[in-house]
Amino acid sequence: MFRPVNRYIQIDLKNEEENKTDSGILLPDEYKPTEETYVTATVVNFSDDVKYASKLSKGSTVVVDKKMIEAINFADKSINVVLENYILGILS
Repeated sequence: MFRPVNRYIQIDLKNEEENKTDSGILLPDEYKPTEETYVTATVVNFSDDVKYASKLSKGSTVVVDKKMIEAINFADKSINVVLENYILGILS
């Protein structure tokens, strides 16, 4: 089991639905749709030294700066972590 330390929070990203259209419009291969800057994620685990640990719990939904999510790959597993500074809010 992975246990974050040093103010990190382990998160699970929500499944994002692909944009599918039936319009039949062809787009160039280089075209990439605009991605959202912020995403929602579910808290899996967090370090004891997170400043707002008393307000956070496993299973909480948080809003995160998507660019600051770090993917860690080891032992054929991939986990996502983010530093506490990049959590913008906790959804109730």
